[in-house]
This record gives sequence, structure tokens and C-alpha cells, in this order.
Amino acid sequence: MRATGRTVTAVVGATLLIGCVSGPAASKGSKEPKGSPGDERVLVFSETAGFRHDSIPEGIAAVKALGAENGFAVDATEDSRAFSVRNLARYDAVVFLSTTGDVLDKGQQKAFEGYIGRGGGYVGIHAAADTEYDWEFYGGLAGAYFQSHPAIQPARVEVEDRSHPATAHLGESWNRTDEWYNYRSNPRDRAHVLASLDESSYTGGTMSGDHPIAWCQEYRGGRSFYTGSGHTKESYADPAFRQHLLGGIRWAVGATQADCRPEKGYTPLFDGTAESLADWKQAGPGSFSLSDDGTLTSSGGLGMLWYGASEFGSYSLKLDWKMASASGDDNSGVFVGFPASDDPWSAVDNGYEIQIDATDAPDRTTGAVYSFQSADIKKRDRALNPPGEWNTYEIRVEGERLRVRLNGVQINDYTNTDPARSLRDGHVGIQNHGADDQVSFRDVRIKQLPVRPTRSTEQGD
Repeated sequence: MRATGRTVTAVVGATLLIGCVSGPAASKGSKEPKGSPGDERVLVFSETAGFRHDSIPEGIAAVKALGAENGFAVDATEDSRAFSVRNLARYDAVVFLSTTGDVLDKGQQKAFEGYIGRGGGYVGIHAAADTEYDWEFYGGLAGAYFQSHPAIQPARVEVEDRSHPATAHLGESWNRTDEWYNYRSNPRDRAHVLASLDESSYTGGTMSGDHPIAWCQEYRGGRSFYTGSGHTKESYADPAFRQHLLGGIRWAVGATQADCRPEKGYTPLFDGTAESLADWKQAGPGSFSLSDDGTLTSSGGLGMLWYGASEFGSYSLKLDWKMASASGDDNSGVFVGFPASDDPWSAVDNGYEIQIDATDAPDRTTGAVYSFQSADIKKRDRALNPPGEWNTYEIRVEGERLRVRLNGVQINDYTNTDPARSLRDGHVGIQNHGADDQVSFRDVRIKQLPVRPTRSTEQGD
């Protein structure tokens, strides 16, 4: 399993012309599998057939600097002839940097569609949404098309997903100045919204109070990340925006994992505030501390913080977590399906734990239904982010069936047969295991589901 981040060598290329680049000239021939260390390469494409942003040079320089600092190669071009099957196969992601208008011909479009279908990554920045209005594939890939914008002004960005690498460094809100796009449609039903605009914080928003500004999605075999920020030159010198952009690129090339499925209908159980802890109870020794960034971190134990206001029977529980230890040896877990009790061992004996510790036996390590069923180790290892980075669990309970997704990938599917551990009604909780175990949690949310049969023939739903 991955216990440390990737180490790769940065090679920053110059301008790409007619499929030729500075730096290594040999084509890969076919796209390398995601996760192969040492060869991540990104193409920055900034051709314009309409309005041209004067921040494009700053944007290219910023992506090149991010590559040099973080271990991925960067080439840049304004020549659409770079969009050939052979040349695109050299890249893990293509960044559309404030492109405008119709910039690719039919053959180039077909090559790019095939590239995405083979697992390629797309990163759209700002006016990438003002591009290729008559190409349906591209509209779906970008997520939404530009409609209009007011004057450049400060606004408040509400961060909806604080585990994705593009937004994990941000607080619950982000105040910044930019040119804020209105879009022709809302991408929320198709993409996973990472951040949205508070339309009451500025003038000129036209999306009726639901105004996504950054999102991600799995699209027709590939990965797509889009941010509406990046109009101004100053954006590319802003450390928070550069980290936002870096996180989007890292996710698009497959260097880090996140759940980018659309998310609607969830109710927060813990939203990062002290007030949202009113319905939680500590069972047993130890505790959880609440930090200013809305994160709960375990200490001491063996104990458990559990939600006492309600039992749940058929639901999808999502929460974000990360381990502190570089070795991944931080013991904790998420408990489901247990009766109310001030004794944490009641949850152990009457419910199920989804393990977090990454160093134990297969049936007692990350993604396992603890001591009952191991996760699919290969899928788990591909989906797991290293210690110090956020991961997202979805624990889905329907009848006696319990499924676990890690960063959007289903890694476990278990059916309970023990009446004493019935999952049809029970509480949920998070474990603090011991003095040497530090695991952080945030954004615990739940969605009630219709009651379904214990087993289903559907896969990965």
C-alpha cells in the first residue's frame, strides 16, 4: 500500500510546436497507467480564437513552477496540431488555460476524445468554459459553459469539499478577488462541486444562489477538474490559488485520489463547528479536540465519539479522515450499527468497525470490516492517499449489506448474518484508539436511503 507520496523528477519543457517538445523527445507510444511514478507530464494549451486574457503568460509560468517544485514535467503550446493521438499519449493531463472560441478542428477533437477515453486528464482554468460551444463532448468535460460576468471584485467562496487536494488547504470560506463567471447551466447534477460563490458577497451573480465555481468529475473514462478563478495576473502569484491549481492538476494526473461523484441530499452530522457537536457523546477514555479549521483529532483511548441524536437504518455515511503518522500506523475506525451505550466496547461487540489503520493484517487494515472481511487490497492501495493527506469514506448501509468506498472506489462489500449485529438500526461513531494514535476527521454527513433488499445485483452503484 502507499505509505508515502510519490517521488518524481521534474522536467520543465518549453513551447510545444507541431508535436515536438523540448526535453525528452521520444513518445511513450501509449499512455502509461495512472500512478506510474517518475513520468507525470502535463501539457498547457492556451490558444485563443476569441478574447485573449493578458494573464496567460503568468498562468503558464505558474504551472511550470508548480511542476518544477512538485515533480511533474510541463510543456506549453498554442498550436492545436499538438492534439494528435501520438502526441497526446505523452501526457497525463492537458490544461486548457483560458482558451477561448473554436480552437480544435474535427480531427483534433476526435484525438482528444480518444485521449480522455483512455484515462487522460483535463484541467480547465477560467475561460476554458468560454471554449468550443458547438462541441458537445467538450461541454460535458468542462462541466458548464460561460454566460456572462460582472466587473472584477472581491467575493466569498464557500468551500464545499475540504478533502479534495484542490481545496483541502482552505478553510470553510475563501475571500479573493477575481472575475466571477456566471454559467449557462449548473453542473451540480453532473459533477462534484468543490466550491461555490456566495452571491450575497458581491454584485452580478445570476445563478439564483447556487453558484458552483470549482468542480471535478470522472468523465467518459478520464478525469476533469475545472476552476472558474484565474482571470487576473495576481491570481497566479497567490499561494492559495496556486495550491488550488496544484491540487487540481495532481488529481487530474492520478497522483492523488478523491471522490468526484456528484453529491446531493446529505445532512451534516458534524460540520466543523462546536455547535454541531451538541448531539455527539464521548464513550470511554480519551477525547477529540476541535481545531480552528473545523477538524476533530483523536487523543487517548480506547474510546469513541458517537452520534446520539438518532439511529440510522438505510443510509450513506460520508466523512473525511487523515492519519498523522508517516508510517500510517495510526489506529482508528468508523463504527456503524451499534446500540446506544456509554461503553465503547458495546460498539465493538454489537456493531461493525471500518478500519483506518494502514499497517495491520488484511482483515484489520484500511477499508476492512474489522476482523470480519478484508478490503480488496489492490483497489484499496490504488485509492488510498498517503498519511498527511485527506481521504473520504462512504459507508453505505442498506438492510444487512455494508459497502465501503474509499475516495470514490468501492473496496468492500459485506453482508451481515449475525442477528446480534443487525445493521437495520444503529448509531454511528468514530474511534479514538490510544495515546500514540492521531487521526483527524471532518465533514461527517449522512443521506437517508430507501430500504432495499439485503443483496443487490447492481455493482458499484
